[in-house]
Parts: sequence; C-alpha cells; structure tokens
Amino acid sequence: MFKNPGTKWPIIIAVSTVIVIMFGVVTIKMAMNNPVEMSDYGMQGYHSYDNDANEIINAKIAFDKKYSVAFVTPQISEKGTVIVYKVTDKEGNAINDAKIEAVLTRPDTTKLDINLSNPIINEGQYTFNAVDLPKQGRWDILAKVAVGADQRYYNIKADTRNTITSEF
Repeated sequence: MFKNPGTKWPIIIAVSTVIVIMFGVVTIKMAMNNPVEMSDYGMQGYHSYDNDANEIINAKIAFDKKYSVAFVTPQISEKGTVIVYKVTDKEGNAINDAKIEAVLTRPDTTKLDINLSNPIINEGQYTFNAVDLPKQGRWDILAKVAVGADQRYYNIKADTRNTITSEF
C-alpha cells in the first residue's frame, strides 16, 4: 500500500488529527446535553455563598447561641412526606415567630425541586403540607430559618429508602 515509507506518516498524522477533533466534538456535545448543575448549598448560588461564607458562618454561630432547631420528621417517603421543624430558644421555650423557607432537592439536579412555604405553626413546630416526591432515593432538605435578624441555614441529607438523616 505504501511503497514510499515517507508517505505514511503524513497520513497517520492527518487521521490522528481528525480523530482528536472528533473526540473534542463528542466531548462538547456530551457537555451541552448534560450540563453541570449549579450548587444550591445554602439556598443560593455557590458564588454568593462563597462570597458571604464568613458572614454565613458568623450568623450560624450567633443563631446557635440563642436558638435550637430540630428536624422532627422521622423519615421521608415518596408519598405524603411531611416536613416538620421545631424551633426553641436555649431555655426550651417555643418560638412561634420564626420564618422558615425549605426546599426538597435532589443532589444531582434542581429540576425536581419542591419549594415548601407557609407552614402551620403550633407550639414552636413548623409543619409543611404533605408532598409527594417524584422519585425515590436521596434527597437534600435545605432550610433557612430566621428569627428576627438572626438566621441560619440547615441542610439535611435524607433518603426514602433509609430512616437515617444527617445534617451537613
């Protein structure tokens, strides 16, 4: 096929270049079809969270000196999940004037986010209406709790297949 050994190297280089370009095109096409999800840790974009990290940490410390928040929900499930938080001061008195914003989100996508609002308040317990989760498995429960000027973010890892939840 190649009678002159000097002609095969330009062809090999050209074919290699075309293959590398094709791999680049496939990589770009895959990235366009599967975009990276923006982090919503702290219920805000990661740029905002990173810019305000020290203020968020100091606000958490100040909040924790005055108040306690407990995640009361025993387990989340696909059908009829009811999210409940209990807010008390350090003496154990119920706090009924807190504002809680909560979001149920998947760690891999924000397309299935469920925003929770307008909880029923009773003796410091904030109960959100029951929701059905569109998918089983791992969910993050993000909440922003504010009492007056004090605020704190709570991030809970939960799974519909496991009863253990943990704060992160």
